[in-house]
Amino acid sequence: MTKNYQMPQFPEPYWRDMDLPIFNKLIEDTHYDVAIVGGGITGITTGYLLAKEGVKVAIIEAGRILNGTTGHTTAKITAQHGLIYDEFISHLGEEGARLYYDAATDALNFIRNTVKENNIECDFSEQEAFVYSVSDEYDQKVRKEAEAYEKLGINGGLVDGIPFNIETKSTLVMRDQAQFHPLKYLNSLVQSFLEAGGVIYENTTAMDINNGPETAVVLRNGKKITCKHLVAASHFPFCDKKGLYFARMYVERSYIIGVKTKKEFPGGMYLSADSPTRSLRSTPMDDGQLVLVSGDGHKTGQGVDTMKHYLALEEFSQNVFGIDEYLYRWSAQDMYTLDKVPYVGPITNDDPTILMATGYHKWGMTNGTQAAILLSDTILNKENRYSKLYDPSRFHADPDIKKFVSINADVAKHFVKGKLEFVPTKFEDISNDEGAVVMVNGERAGCYRDQDGTLHVVDTTCTHLGCEVEWNHGDRTWDCPCHGSRFSYDGEVVDGPAVHPLKKVDLE
Repeated sequence: MTKNYQMPQFPEPYWRDMDLPIFNKLIEDTHYDVAIVGGGITGITTGYLLAKEGVKVAIIEAGRILNGTTGHTTAKITAQHGLIYDEFISHLGEEGARLYYDAATDALNFIRNTVKENNIECDFSEQEAFVYSVSDEYDQKVRKEAEAYEKLGINGGLVDGIPFNIETKSTLVMRDQAQFHPLKYLNSLVQSFLEAGGVIYENTTAMDINNGPETAVVLRNGKKITCKHLVAASHFPFCDKKGLYFARMYVERSYIIGVKTKKEFPGGMYLSADSPTRSLRSTPMDDGQLVLVSGDGHKTGQGVDTMKHYLALEEFSQNVFGIDEYLYRWSAQDMYTLDKVPYVGPITNDDPTILMATGYHKWGMTNGTQAAILLSDTILNKENRYSKLYDPSRFHADPDIKKFVSINADVAKHFVKGKLEFVPTKFEDISNDEGAVVMVNGERAGCYRDQDGTLHVVDTTCTHLGCEVEWNHGDRTWDCPCHGSRFSYDGEVVDGPAVHPLKKVDLE
């Protein structure tokens, strides 16, 4: 493949260049009506809705707000969540499947109306969403999904192909969908939240919950926030041991590149049904269009060298569009529930003061927004027609049992594998900007040598439940193959459920 461009050195999406407000961390005990752990789309939108109603709200974020999965999203706003409606009809019935579609559509309309009412400049645009097949197997699945659209009254249906040099078997469209720039949109909600009296604490890590006369969030620095309601909206809930959510979800990573292309992008949002998936859309930049190509998902901490996923997307983009400039690459973390419907509501049936929201699959903009509406309604004692659908305590005999067994058998396999793995690499053999598992004084350790030649060595035992983390070459992180925790090369938590950093190892 002839190249006139270079792969970007670090995985950083272009919208991280935005100027976002900086907030101080919490350094003393305090009290709020509602404490929200997590500064992504769910936390910000929930805070925005509650503060408008006069509720005293604090948002707590371990790092910076809008810097996790929300800040690394490709920003579709759609109810077309892959091939799910035929499956939902089988497991939830037509009423449940239609309810899921209505929930996603309500979320889209909430964003659309909020943008309009507040004159938010966030590159909001109406788009059609397409899912297509390239194999006979997925041709049949796409056609079954089209039948589900017809049963449920979804605005869409089969169409003739997609406008790329990709030979498709079948293509299904969902009309009246949208996309936007998530940080521009949410930055506006942050300003409204602050004007309504809301408070944000950054660099404030929630570690635990104390139950008493009032719920208390215990922070890493030993301080606490008491509250009438606690909302865990931290992607993977930091309090996951309540309700055993670590055993009821699994985590996948997917990869995104941003390129300027030789061929003009025709508009629309496109998703392949086959594996490995490919998602295509474009977004405006000051000097033209940036084409975003994503896919190649796999369970976090498992699979081939992660750099190969970026290379696969690069090759696909070159073949379909031709690449003029390769500007950005990054990855995203996605949470999956047993039945592909998010968990939103009380974390357990016996404790209605602690609420959670997680498991958005790859559809955080619609599911995260709908979760925020449901959470705020619950706190304000308003009825919400979706509360039963999203109830975290639900359990379906099929497919939940099969998925539960599969997930936890995989966890057990990787737990044992990490403990017994033969480690041939020595830290002396590691080159600059390279990481690997090594043995230090007879113990398994993770070693990264940065571009200046400095070694960063950590204990590879995940601080969540003790699995052994693996090196992620593409993103320069240590990733847990059991429950998806991720750590920076020097051990700091990047993604939960872990809340404690990896221990540092002294080579001397």
